[in-house]
Amino acid sequence: MGSLLSCVKRVDDPSIPITFPSSHATTSSIKRLPESIFSMFKSASDFGWNILRGSNFIVDDQSPIRPENKEFKHGFGISNVTLSLDSFKVVKNKLKVTTNDTLVGMIFLGIRLYMEAKSYESRKTQATAIVMLNARKIRAYKSVEEMLQTNSDTSWGNRFHSLHLPIPKLSDANTCNPLDFVLEAHKIIIGLRNSSVLPLSGLILRMLDKIKGTEAAAKHAYKTVANSSVIISNVVGPVEQVALANHPIKRFYFTATGLPTSLSVTILSYMGNIHIAFGVDKGVIDEHQLLSCFETAKEMIFNAANKI
Repeated sequence: MGSLLSCVKRVDDPSIPITFPSSHATTSSIKRLPESIFSMFKSASDFGWNILRGSNFIVDDQSPIRPENKEFKHGFGISNVTLSLDSFKVVKNKLKVTTNDTLVGMIFLGIRLYMEAKSYESRKTQATAIVMLNARKIRAYKSVEEMLQTNSDTSWGNRFHSLHLPIPKLSDANTCNPLDFVLEAHKIIIGLRNSSVLPLSGLILRMLDKIKGTEAAAKHAYKTVANSSVIISNVVGPVEQVALANHPIKRFYFTATGLPTSLSVTILSYMGNIHIAFGVDKGVIDEHQLLSCFETAKEMIFNAANKI
């Protein structure tokens, strides 16, 4: 993203730097040290679960989004949807949650609705989402020139952590009250933020890199993702409209190919909107039906919030 954003300029005034939404609240919660015995045990539990998942001891169940046999895939398919940030206000205000909590709840509900449509039994299978997070010390993008400077605190290269979010199982109760998915997502995310699993998981990768080499660290990260059902990544984009080579960009999204999962969900905020891309292995997952299930989940959650 630093490389890309070094190539764009603000449409309203190219001489002014690009600005991004404030992330002060998120930063403080992630950096908060454990303050109780409970949080210490939570950190140890999350860390152990992370290690076991990267060592093939804990693996998600086979399901419509994580089939045992992937030989029928025919390329990579992408479906995308755009939502206004303002549309989340009702849910946020009434449930006292964040936009991320609401969005994750929608994604989880949409995935479970898709799984149920393909196989009723899969509504209760074990499924986990791997959420990739930016782990740089600073909370803003820097230019390529700044990242290539000697002793820069934003040195070149990826810096990331991962969170394991169990996807809530679908039941008659939470189908009748879809807001339970948002509340459950909020509960899971708050619990993980209050533990030390983020820095500890990053420490393991750095140790593997130093002791066994980059390939060993890469294999651990790959197994961790491969043993899960879906990968989710979120990138904060510019607040203002930007232009590339003097051509204004109306909207854009990002995705990744070659992942060990058959489903990825990538999210980017830009100009007051959220752009969501669903990347799937064709022949394994029907991207059009998946998008339809997400739209259904969105309407269920928004309608339920309006009735409170």
